[in-house]
Amino acid sequence: MRVLNIHGVGDVRLDPRDPPKAGDNDVVVKVKACGVCGSDLSYIKFGGINRKEGGVTPIGHEAAGEVVQIGKAVEGLKVGQRVVINPMQTSTFIGSGGPDGAFTDEVLVGDAKVGDSLLPIPDDLPFDVAALTEPLAVALHGVNRMQVKPGDKVVVFGCGPIGLGMVLWLVDRGIKDVVAVDLSPERLDRAQALGAKAVINAASEDVRERLLEIQGRTTVFGREAVDVDAYIDAAGAPSLVSDVIRMAKKHAKLVITAAYMKPVEVALGSMLTTEMSITTAVGYPDEMPEVLAALPRLKDKARSLISHRYQFDDVLKAFETAGTPQSAKVMVEFGEL
Repeated sequence: MRVLNIHGVGDVRLDPRDPPKAGDNDVVVKVKACGVCGSDLSYIKFGGINRKEGGVTPIGHEAAGEVVQIGKAVEGLKVGQRVVINPMQTSTFIGSGGPDGAFTDEVLVGDAKVGDSLLPIPDDLPFDVAALTEPLAVALHGVNRMQVKPGDKVVVFGCGPIGLGMVLWLVDRGIKDVVAVDLSPERLDRAQALGAKAVINAASEDVRERLLEIQGRTTVFGREAVDVDAYIDAAGAPSLVSDVIRMAKKHAKLVITAAYMKPVEVALGSMLTTEMSITTAVGYPDEMPEVLAALPRLKDKARSLISHRYQFDDVLKAFETAGTPQSAKVMVEFGEL
């Protein structure tokens, strides 16, 4: 068997490994599909996470597959059952610094619990769609933190897989005034196909002026502001937070889901006059079951997030593609789905 390991900065390899064996409380899942996440790319850039000198970081956490081994103390599962892994609920934080990663033929889920670290998936839900549960749960948590309702105007900055997932959920909740902003024409086309009212290419357009045209104008203490109720930052551009504060109307909201590695400037003076609120969203404390329940209804829209597919033999090519602006969700598949 093989596993994808980070050995150092920019050094990721497909290494041989022994097959995992389930202990009394464990389950082994044969991986059928696993998505490439932006955090995977970051782990490679920084040389791994929790990696000891001379050691490795196994990666991959957006996985769906089939149960092939069950420990005698594990209840509620059977061999052959189709499942999606909730990595945040695994005891080893699969793919994020522990001893196990899901870019492998078979992955060990320690201390496995049905409805917690492992969620059964319907027989008619394809594995590639099921593997979108984790990133779509991240997106849904960001939308939940926005607390928006039909009639609100929303702007999504960043149309990678998470931003596109947010567009999907916002539209599904009846939010008709969604504007998506990105630098990639391909990603903006996907956002529009998912139901965004309008898109803005920040590489060639003045974002503030275009938002004033699309969403309308209002004033705050005599200052012109954009008539948008909520913004979500899935881009992480250095000036974005201050740019939003300067254009925001009274009581606007900004939710940050992007990971910032360096401090950013914040225009507190402008924020004071608008009484706007800024919060963050990370992970998916409760959202995975909700996403999985909705996927049979939304599977066609969800599948449209997948821009590229690679077999596990070509996983290194998959990572090269995932680092390009033309990609959305890159899916790695293990044989026939």
